[in-house]
Amino acid sequence: MTNMSKGPSLNLAKITFAMAIGTSSILTLAHAQTEPLQAVEKIELNKYLGTWHEVARKPLYFQRKCDSNVTANYSLNKNGNIKVDNSCYTNDGKFKQTIGEAFVQNAPSNSKLKVSFLPKIIRWLPVGRGDYWVLKIDENYETVLVGEPDKKYMWILSRSQQPQPEVVQEYLNYAESIGYDLSDVIKTKQIQK
Repeated sequence: MTNMSKGPSLNLAKITFAMAIGTSSILTLAHAQTEPLQAVEKIELNKYLGTWHEVARKPLYFQRKCDSNVTANYSLNKNGNIKVDNSCYTNDGKFKQTIGEAFVQNAPSNSKLKVSFLPKIIRWLPVGRGDYWVLKIDENYETVLVGEPDKKYMWILSRSQQPQPEVVQEYLNYAESIGYDLSDVIKTKQIQK
């Protein structure tokens, strides 16, 4: 009879434990969804400049035609802002390029920028600019997670066309841990030429 009374108690304990774990997971996820996004503390622009290869991204209207070899090349403009030279190849193999300008929003930290792809003659206007926040970067500036406060847009960029899969997964896991929905993430094809 004592064995029978322990059985239901043990099952009840297991159910209670499972519910506690489930509730904890839900609360953690809910917290990540509502917690304000934080950019990294500081970016050294001279180390950040140069060519980055897109490894993964959330779907974006303005990148809908990009199929492979998506790159971003950052260089310093004469006015101190950052020239943004984005390029890719479409499904039918055509080269596509867009030039924009990035404006640092939190100097000297340099981890929050606004990017404009408006025509150069009106780019100085403070409208039509998208957020570009550096959310995670390694100390050697080899891999970076970029996003924006509403968590609608996200990119993982690498100095290498073919970064280590475990590094990419680390950055995807981090993005998810801060509230990004990764169900629609596109892994970018990088074809060595």
